[in-house]
Amino acid sequence: MSDKSPIEKIKEASDHLRGTLKESLKDELTGAIREDDQAVIKFHGMYQQDDRDRREERAEKKLERLYSFMIRLRLPGGFLTPEQWIAVYNIAGEHSTGVIKITSRQTLQLHGIIKSDIKPTIKAFSEAKLDSIATCGDINRNVLCSSHPKQSPIHEQVFAYADKISQLLMPKTKAYYEIWLDEEVLVDKKEEEDSLYQERYLPRKFKIAIAIPPNNDVDVFANDIGLVAVIENDVLKGFNIAIGGGLSSTHGNAETYPRLATVIGFVDSEEKTLKAVYEIATIQRDYGNRSDRKLARLKYTLDKYGVEWFVKELETRIGFSLEPAKEIVFTSRKDFFGWDKNSEDLWYYTAFVENGRILDDENTKLKSALLAIAKTGKANFRFTCNQNVIISDVLTEDKNTISNILAEFGIDAGTEATSVIRKNSMACVAFPTCPLALAEAQRYLPSLIDKIELLLGKHSLDNEEIIIRMTGCPNGCARSYAAEIGFVGTALGKYNMHLGGDRIGERLNKIYKENIGEEEILFSLDELFNTYASNKETNETFGDFSLRQNWVSN
Repeated sequence: MSDKSPIEKIKEASDHLRGTLKESLKDELTGAIREDDQAVIKFHGMYQQDDRDRREERAEKKLERLYSFMIRLRLPGGFLTPEQWIAVYNIAGEHSTGVIKITSRQTLQLHGIIKSDIKPTIKAFSEAKLDSIATCGDINRNVLCSSHPKQSPIHEQVFAYADKISQLLMPKTKAYYEIWLDEEVLVDKKEEEDSLYQERYLPRKFKIAIAIPPNNDVDVFANDIGLVAVIENDVLKGFNIAIGGGLSSTHGNAETYPRLATVIGFVDSEEKTLKAVYEIATIQRDYGNRSDRKLARLKYTLDKYGVEWFVKELETRIGFSLEPAKEIVFTSRKDFFGWDKNSEDLWYYTAFVENGRILDDENTKLKSALLAIAKTGKANFRFTCNQNVIISDVLTEDKNTISNILAEFGIDAGTEATSVIRKNSMACVAFPTCPLALAEAQRYLPSLIDKIELLLGKHSLDNEEIIIRMTGCPNGCARSYAAEIGFVGTALGKYNMHLGGDRIGERLNKIYKENIGEEEILFSLDELFNTYASNKETNETFGDFSLRQNWVSN
């Protein structure tokens, strides 16, 4: 392999992810941290960002950029108690912009935290038994799991795997506790020897999701490892294992591409499942590309060495053979809005959260509503991979209490009135904080959806559950490449428009038009919707129709 990338050298020299973070935090002359520490801090669940809306203004005044930090929590499966929600609410109000963001990986993140507030924020999270360890960086990130307990009577059994895998792949370093929580510095560093990550960690980020058929709400095949629960007669038989998913790419670099995971086999026990997950990570650690970060994800390792080689190497490391994959069928990829109950007669209310932004504004008082619900102590909170919130585990005798709060703040009416196209839409953060953004996403998509709703109404397609997603760059954080209609930012106001993804997350879309603005987007969609409305077959989805019409290649 050629020379290591600069990030690889930073990781190895970081003293188990300590870097010079303590010194960076003490420097009051800047709102930023040292350049090498900007890579290290990601492993602690943070990104250094700046307000890109104000760069030009501050540059003219010869001021440094308006730096702040994003902190992302580790919430395997996306679960919070009411006490923890109250803590997050208070922390967001005290230290961040106030907006609580549900991510497309089923967790929460806060933006706008200044350098001097990082430690108080982390300490406050810790008091609520929350942390941000390993939610960013070249490491296993937040583990996803199908969110709604109505999906299976054994949902909780499957859901428990998210935490088990999260714990299994946690780094051994104590740097997080020393730097942010002022715990005693380790004298004997043998305590943090890490057989999984060693001193080099993984070549790139590593993502794992667990799906419960028939609903692929987690987009399981978009992950480095996808586990698909095989359930027969309400008994968990094991998991199909899929590897090599990942949606990020780079404009103009044909060596990079989005890829859905390849199913490689089945395992029939918890021990085998955890062993396989662990060793897949070790193979990526040992064989992943450490010289070119754009080619460092597991998908490139898999395509370089081949599926047959990978399975053979995996079976050597785990000490047993994978069984042939079991037949599973996905029929949907969505959230269940409104009230539902599970097999244990517990109630769940899924509220729509546009692009995951929990806030109070002229349209919604969702942030206040969730606080009021949390204060009753009568509901937990679950977050979905489609950036919505489930008010969960509500007893029948408490349902009216929760319903009254939802009504008081207009949450039920707002969710009910939201169109299906908007409920199925999703956007990444993009401007003003993401340093990679080329175009708007979460700030722009709602207004574009307004106009798309009018087009759908014009063609009597109001009830079509078309999946639309937008990202401000080609990294695909809102999984735009796995949408029926995907928009990928190329420049301010410009997007590549993709068509042809399916409704269940088993097929990627393809570019239909490149570098187009809103006028051409709407003109194109008007024509496409007209053709779809006139010629679609019964129950034919827009994505499938796109392929049948040869709008994009199959």
